[in-house]
Amino acid sequence: QLPAAQHVHKRVCVCVCVCVCVCVCVCTASLLKRLKHANIVLLHDIIHTRETLTFVFEYLQTDLAQYMIQHPGGLRYHNVRIFMFQLLRGLCYIHSRRILHRDLKPQNLLISYLGELKLADFGLARSKSIPSQTFSSEVVTLWYRPPDVLLGSTDYSTALDMWGAGCIFIEMLQGAPAFPGVSDEFEQLQKIWEVLGLSSEDSWPGVSLLPNYRPERFLYSEPKQLRTQLPYKTEDLAQEMLKVVPTDRISAPDAMQHLYFSTLPPPIMHLRDTVSIFKVPGIRLETEVRDIFNPGRKDKPSLLPSAKFW
Repeated sequence: QLPAAQHVHKRVCVCVCVCVCVCVCVCTASLLKRLKHANIVLLHDIIHTRETLTFVFEYLQTDLAQYMIQHPGGLRYHNVRIFMFQLLRGLCYIHSRRILHRDLKPQNLLISYLGELKLADFGLARSKSIPSQTFSSEVVTLWYRPPDVLLGSTDYSTALDMWGAGCIFIEMLQGAPAFPGVSDEFEQLQKIWEVLGLSSEDSWPGVSLLPNYRPERFLYSEPKQLRTQLPYKTEDLAQEMLKVVPTDRISAPDAMQHLYFSTLPPPIMHLRDTVSIFKVPGIRLETEVRDIFNPGRKDKPSLLPSAKFW
């Protein structure tokens, strides 16, 4: 047993099926051991017994899902920018090493008391050196799954993670999921088509060859105009990340250079991998305007986030 401690966080993977679970855990451990970055959760140790593998990670106080629950209705735009930059910085690092996370969602983004954001839960992560035909389409929680994967494609790339990051971007801004389907892949696709328009061979060459492409099952929709009053270039970055055609989506390195981040201090672009952005003077989170643990605080209406994308 591990001693109780404040500075470590225990995650236990119970190997119920030795042939399958051990392989998955070893693959995850192998990936994590190679990743040394300020925006990726640090693996301290692995404890192997006859029945279990215990991963000992660094301790972080919360995750983005809990943070958004505590601060409902959308986060401060400044804080969204800081969280997004860190998310993209982590993705840029793993993508440069040909690794896909494959399960981006707020629950898998850990946050420290300072506001440091770290990618976690690499249980579905895979190296892109594995032939893409061997990937499964059953990846990514439904709300954050891109249309190509929903349509059954298994030949995907870093664009998979960029769609998930775009969905998280919008969720932080408006305080609600971007595409909240409730039942299956087809309903999730309908949610996407209602906003971005139903895809066809004209807009997405090759889409009709994907296994789950059945346009007759969907209501025809034209792309919607974004209805927002957001800071400089916010909508543009969101649109670049949420391109329906995967090859059209912006990459993590290009997204980090987007004008949306031009208000951040220039030194933030030149940090070593293991250095936190909070080492840069002037980088800090602002107090959120809504806090369920402090309901008595009153804020000016003009300070409250009012973003609604569609």
